[in-house]
Order: sequence, then C-alpha cells, then structure tokens
Amino acid sequence: MHDWIGETFTSDAGWNHLETLVDIGNRMAGSEGERRAAAATRDALADAGARNARLEEFDIQGWTRGESTIRAGDTDAACIALPRSPNADATGELVDLGYGLPEDFADRDIEGEIVMVASDVPDHHDRFVHRSEKYHRAVAGGASAFVFRNHVPGQLPPTGSVAGADGPIGEIPAVGVSKEVGARLGRRYDGKQVSVAVEAEIHDATSQNVHAELGPQSDERVLVTSHVDAHDIAEGAMDNGAGTAMVVELARALAEREDELDITVEFVAFGAEEVGLCGSEYLAAETDLDSMKAILNNDGVVAGRTLALLTHGFDELGAVAEEVADRFDHPMKTVPKQGPHSDHWPFVRWGVPSYHVKSDTGPDRGWGHTHADTLDKLDSRTFREQAILLTELAVSLADDEFTVSRADPDEIAAALEAEGEAAGMKVTGEWPY
Repeated sequence: MHDWIGETFTSDAGWNHLETLVDIGNRMAGSEGERRAAAATRDALADAGARNARLEEFDIQGWTRGESTIRAGDTDAACIALPRSPNADATGELVDLGYGLPEDFADRDIEGEIVMVASDVPDHHDRFVHRSEKYHRAVAGGASAFVFRNHVPGQLPPTGSVAGADGPIGEIPAVGVSKEVGARLGRRYDGKQVSVAVEAEIHDATSQNVHAELGPQSDERVLVTSHVDAHDIAEGAMDNGAGTAMVVELARALAEREDELDITVEFVAFGAEEVGLCGSEYLAAETDLDSMKAILNNDGVVAGRTLALLTHGFDELGAVAEEVADRFDHPMKTVPKQGPHSDHWPFVRWGVPSYHVKSDTGPDRGWGHTHADTLDKLDSRTFREQAILLTELAVSLADDEFTVSRADPDEIAAALEAEGEAAGMKVTGEWPY
C-alpha cells in the first residue's frame, strides 16, 4: 500500500530533471534557454506518465542584459542591471536611503538623485518592503537611477525585475550591487556625483507554459505548478529549478497513484515568472477560475529541510497540510498570510484557494537572485522527503471528500490591507481591486 513512499525516496526522475535544467545555463524569460527548459520539462512530464504534455506559447516583452557600470570618482564599482531596467544612463548625487522604507522616501527630496537602498528591512518594521516597491517609490520621487544593495555578505550583487503592472520596462536605470560595494559607495560617495549606465536590449519575445494532466477528466481540477524560467546570472537551482523538478517528481509519483485521484490534476510549469508573473497572468486571463479547486505552487522548495506553506487565509488548506505533516511525523510550517509574489497570485487575488510552497529559510532570501543560486546548495535527501509530503498533499487535495471554500475578492483585499501588503501594491500598480 505504501510502496510509493519507497519508490519516491529512491526515484531519480525529479533530481535528474533538476540537473538538466541547471545545465542548460541561461533560462531568462524569452530566451532560447527558457524554451529548451520548457521543452525538456514537457518531455519529462510525459516520461513520468502524465498525458497531453504540451507547450502553450504567449508574447512577452523581451529584455537581454548588456554591460552596466557605476562610475564613482575615478573608479568603476561592480554592478549588474536589474531586469526590465531601461537601456539608459544617469548622473546625480548618490543618496543612501538605508533600508528604503516608505518613511525614508517621505523624509528626503530625491529629485534628480541616484537612490541606493538595501534589500532587507529592519526587524522592527511591520512588513517586508519588496524591491519593486522601493524602485517605484524612487521613480515617484523623481530619482534619476536606482541602486539595490544586497544585505547578505559575500560579494554577491542581487538581481530581480523592476517592472510593475503599469509597464514592462522601468522608467529609470536600475542596478544591483553587493553588500560590500554598497557599503563602500555609501561611505565614500554619499552626497557626491556618481553615474549609472545600463546597457540592455529591449525586444519582442515569446515565452511558454508547460501543461500536462493526470486523473479523470473532470470539470474541477487541482493545479500543481512551478516556474521554469530563472535569472540569467546563475543556474537557477533554488529559484526555481527545484520547484519545476518537484512538479516532475510529483507527476511520476501521482501516475503510480492515479486511481486515488477523484478529479483532474493539471501540472503547469509557468514561463516568465521572474519578469512579472507573465505565464500565470496569461493562464488566469484565459481560464475559468471557478474550475480550479486548489493550486499547489512550488517556488522555493528544497532550499531548507522544512517546508513552509503560505495558505492565504484558507483555513482548510492549512488543516489538510497539518494532517499530512502529522501522518508522516514530519514538520511542515503553515503560514496563513497573503503572499503576492509568485505564480499562485493571479488566481488567489480572485479567491482561488492556493498554497505557495517554499522552504523555511528564515527572513533572508539567501543565495536566491544571485550568482550563487547553484545546484551545490541543494540536497537530494531534502528533495525526496519533500516530494513524499507534497505527493500526499496533492492526493488529499484531489480527494472528493476534501472541500475548500473560495474567498470573495473583497476578503483578499481586506487581508492585504490588514497585513500591510496593500500599500506597496498600490505604489507598484499591482493593486487589482
């Protein structure tokens, strides 16, 4: 009866696919590498036993990285462009705004200046302030350029898109610098003239979502999802090769348990997540959301041994995850908060019950969005343990006896207001209500 547990713990299907993805190299949205990764994922889902494995293409704004520089005094400081930065340059006084909290922007006239902010927030602050919110506050204040300083040591400049819902390309040049470079810039050049230059090719492009199914044909379905794209500066092992490899492993395990599925389970590996949730926005816009019973979105798994599942206030999702954790005597942390920063969000915001499944790694992103997001940071034991838990959770979601109530969008909006997320979403143009 429980042979599937041993088979999952000894399977190499998912881990082998993870190695395939990281060995492709650049999987930036719209790139040839992303297309190869999507095709490899389609084939891996078919090999795992899922039916109708296919690609669905859609148009996106293409962005290809060129050289970037910060000229300070008579030296160039090492930096990388933030995706969706315009191809532009700017000169102005450097202003180190520390954490770049809303009050930091409110307290300073930044018109024409080059703003530098950290990638974290202080422990005492009541909410996380996302990179895109800090960028949009800089734009709104009239800054001429944006410098995003990593708060994690190790000479690692951070990446991350600066586009918002109001447009695919940002308004001012944006770069990331390491903690060490940022500290030196702040110490030596705060209040002095510096220059920022970003070279980027802006072009038309396409991305694609990967689809496949298991279980009976039904009007209702559970989605098991991830995103296949990654930032071009690293292997994208944690973000999000591991999530897509997990989808493949779950497909293999669920194919062995297909007779236990009461409704359709659809596997989706989204394209172009890192540049504005483009693949999931595309699917949400063309799909009857009432057909979706629940979404199990894997983005950030395997980076730590304990899973953390954001449940977005859906109590039934929290309860069934805790039942699975108890059944296997293996911890899974459930977090009832809203999390508007991955591919579940285009569905959750309109009331679709969804998990964002990731690892409990504490408050820091860690190696993610840096050159160090590489396979050596991940552990195959952790991958297999989490595959067992998530397989059981997926079977539970696809059981007719499990029910979960949809949320009214007004409830989601109220939760975002109560949790402090609404303020940033309104700044970036991502507030949909």
